[in-house]
Amino acid sequence: MSLALHNKRLLITGGTGSFGNAVLQRFLESDIAEVVVFSRDEKKQEDMRLAFGSPKLTFVIGDIRDQDSIRRALAGIDYVFHAAALKQVPACEFYPEQAVQTNVLGARNLISAAREQGVARAILLSTDKAVYPINAMGMTKALMEKMVQANARQAVRSGQTTTFCLTRYGNVMASRGSVIPLFVEQVLAGKPLTITDPGMTRFLMSLEDSVELVMHAFEHGQDGDLFVQKAPAATVETLAKAIMELLGREVPVNIIGTRHGEKVYEVLVSREEMAKAEDLGRYFRVPADTRSLNYHQYLVSGSPETTVAEEYSSHNTERLDVEGTKRLLMTIGFMQDAVRRRSSLAA
Repeated sequence: MSLALHNKRLLITGGTGSFGNAVLQRFLESDIAEVVVFSRDEKKQEDMRLAFGSPKLTFVIGDIRDQDSIRRALAGIDYVFHAAALKQVPACEFYPEQAVQTNVLGARNLISAAREQGVARAILLSTDKAVYPINAMGMTKALMEKMVQANARQAVRSGQTTTFCLTRYGNVMASRGSVIPLFVEQVLAGKPLTITDPGMTRFLMSLEDSVELVMHAFEHGQDGDLFVQKAPAATVETLAKAIMELLGREVPVNIIGTRHGEKVYEVLVSREEMAKAEDLGRYFRVPADTRSLNYHQYLVSGSPETTVAEEYSSHNTERLDVEGTKRLLMTIGFMQDAVRRRSSLAA
């Protein structure tokens, strides 16, 4: 890590989730002074306290929806990773007002409190569903992104010292609520696989990839920057076949249709963003549009690049076949454990 961590304090909102658990070890092994986990689930906090057993680790019970609690938690904090969110697409479709409360107003509370408390750098985690959103989860995350970008436009005039950056990534393999654990359990139990749409494509990223993306933004991001990691994709049908082959068991497949708010494919970078994106090899960097409302100061002929740029989606990225999907799945610990479970059951 290039940023100085000595005697620094990091706070992770929603820190008891998959991302928080993955990123914690990296920081606890550094010379950082303290890592604060901010969340509302005391049971998960206690589990993490027992699992890590680190004197550098502090737990704060609070809710991102409560501005006072996040303001108090950010006192004396240097860096923030904002991972707290309502992430399940169908749940957000049924309770969109709850998605607004957490994903929009909660992010507003975080941004306001971070500025007020003089936090040096904050990374806010977003999703591919925020691009051309059709569901409440994506719409609320898109608004979160807009707030960060609007804040960047106002930063110079306001004398703001906090740097806010965004990361956007697709499905994290085997994360809580994802389809891979469901498929594995169905196969191991000999139950039919429930597939929404065989031709549906999804980006496939490991949890470690998502951590690396956030760390890249943490080290290199400028105010309002959005970072996206390039990732391969597979169809749901390919994913199902790969899991059955890895577990050595074929089960029937039931096509149940798409759930509320689901897309056929996901977009990580829109066409409009690709027109100005910087290709960094492993990542795309999309800088904030910091122009003011005084459009007479700029060219009014438009940007011809926008009309020829192509979006970066799970339909046009690298498409994995069954063998490629199997190789990628076997890089994650969850799948390795599942294969061992299947082997022990067969013995």
